[in-house]
Amino acid sequence: MKVVLSTLNAKYIHTSLALRCLKAYSGEQFDIDIAEYTIKDPVMNIVSDIYSRKPDVVGFSCYIWNIEETITVINMLRKVSPQVKIVLGGPEVSYDTDHWMERIPEVDFIVVGEGEETFHHLLTEIEGAGKYHMVFGLAYRKQREGYIEALVNPGRPKLDLATLPSPHRFAEDVPHLASRVVYFETSRGCPFSCQFCLSSIEVGVRYFDKERTKADILYLIDAGAKLIKFVDRTFNIKRDYALEIFQFLIENHNGCVFQFEITADIMRPEVLDYLAEHAPPGVFRFEIGVQSTNDPTNEAVQRRQNWSKLVRTVTKVKESGKIDQHLDLIAGLPLENYDTFKGTFNDVFALGPEEMQLGFLKMLRGTGLRNDADKWGYIYMDRAPYEMLGNDLMPFGDIVRMKRVEDVLEKYWNAHRMDRTLMYLVEQVFPSPFDFFQDFGDYWEERGWQKIGHQLEDLFSRLWSFLNSYKHEQQAAGEAGPDMDVIMGLMKYDYFLNHKYKPRKTWWEFTMDKAVWGSHMRSLVERPEKVSESFAALGMTEKELHKHAVIERLPFDLEAYLADGSIQKNTHTLLVVLYAMEAGSNKPTPKPYMLKLHNDAVTA
Repeated sequence: MKVVLSTLNAKYIHTSLALRCLKAYSGEQFDIDIAEYTIKDPVMNIVSDIYSRKPDVVGFSCYIWNIEETITVINMLRKVSPQVKIVLGGPEVSYDTDHWMERIPEVDFIVVGEGEETFHHLLTEIEGAGKYHMVFGLAYRKQREGYIEALVNPGRPKLDLATLPSPHRFAEDVPHLASRVVYFETSRGCPFSCQFCLSSIEVGVRYFDKERTKADILYLIDAGAKLIKFVDRTFNIKRDYALEIFQFLIENHNGCVFQFEITADIMRPEVLDYLAEHAPPGVFRFEIGVQSTNDPTNEAVQRRQNWSKLVRTVTKVKESGKIDQHLDLIAGLPLENYDTFKGTFNDVFALGPEEMQLGFLKMLRGTGLRNDADKWGYIYMDRAPYEMLGNDLMPFGDIVRMKRVEDVLEKYWNAHRMDRTLMYLVEQVFPSPFDFFQDFGDYWEERGWQKIGHQLEDLFSRLWSFLNSYKHEQQAAGEAGPDMDVIMGLMKYDYFLNHKYKPRKTWWEFTMDKAVWGSHMRSLVERPEKVSESFAALGMTEKELHKHAVIERLPFDLEAYLADGSIQKNTHTLLVVLYAMEAGSNKPTPKPYMLKLHNDAVTA
């Protein structure tokens, strides 16, 4: 019997751990292919490929990001392969199963919950006697006199994870390990009961065999994996376990990067100390779900969170300089209005995470919050991703405005295209980080920029346009407004550092007098030690500087600002950005140098 296990990933670089778990469990007894696509692939292409494999059974793994596209595929597949058995599984169809059996009549079976054993049992019944009523954790259809009835069997007991075979040893995956994300689980379940999350439904945490976990990780690293993302809901729930795995990864990483979801306020100080001392820079990434800093909100969704301990963890990790942190927020939780969420945003931004995700509440099937939607006055999308559209404290208009914050936050802060400029703006120009992103997001929307694409130059020129408009508004209100010379200087610095090669053009007009420019170039060649010893050691000729360097005069001491945030205008800066090969690199990298100036002359 030919079986095809399929899913539509959000992106090509993603891989489905679920499909590999199913194949590992049943692959010795059945002929199983894994067929992965993306939600952007044309439906005709997907169906054609599945059809060409001549399957007897096709299983689809379903999530909120792919269910609607998967339904379209199923509809077409049923028409061209009327005899094929179609099976659904995954978190999206494991709740409200009756609804899915009714909505998708082309589906024969739904595997509810943990799927390895249920799916295996189902395949034996499809190939054998067809006693589907004996398969725990299965929804199926039964022919009655004159109609077909959808039935749902009782659930299946939880699996003993130590008995499951590894999903990471398929030879066909090896050629792709270096270019795709490897998803890895060391445990299932979550100890918390957050009412907006599906993980809260399963009580307790179960672990896979630790030695098998280590062996699988070593296999993946040796086979060329570059990014392993652990899907454990709270990786650090057991201190000793987390510390042992961290130590193992540090000793064996071989350049592979590991990403974890951690609960920051339960991270033990000794674990933080160990990571600060031993973790190689860039090897670990932490994803931390803050969601809200509003205490009544956290109580309403049964979320236990100690803010002071969370701050301690995030701050200590950031100070170590070893680990990038991704902090998540959820807009639209109960008892959170626009102003309190603004407070949450500013609280989290103040921690300086490398990435900050502003998400919007999704009313997931099976969660307590969806069941209590009327209590809080929620309205939300009827179909996936079930985003909330408003509640009794946060109307749709507020959601729309915060969507604009999300947009510019992604384009500017999370993309790290102008970190120094943004920090100056949120710390010294605007009342708060949220005010900056909101005002800029509103300005972006008013000009219709969300409807058109952008290059790097556009991001700088559009921010400059917004800041000029903001200054005019401030002056009209009797305020001085921001110092545009300082902002322009920081934007130039950020712009140059965003290029791997010397930019051919700039988004601003170059105004330095040609004679002054030439004088600076000669000074850099004749007295390079005035810049720094490292610059002098380069031994650059004037011709080489012309070819590989850009210079700009900034009307303040940039070095002082980068050191302590002070703006000193009594001394100016000649910014020299050199684009040259470094040892061991095959691409130029921008390297900034700074020379203090006074009235365009080099200072002593």
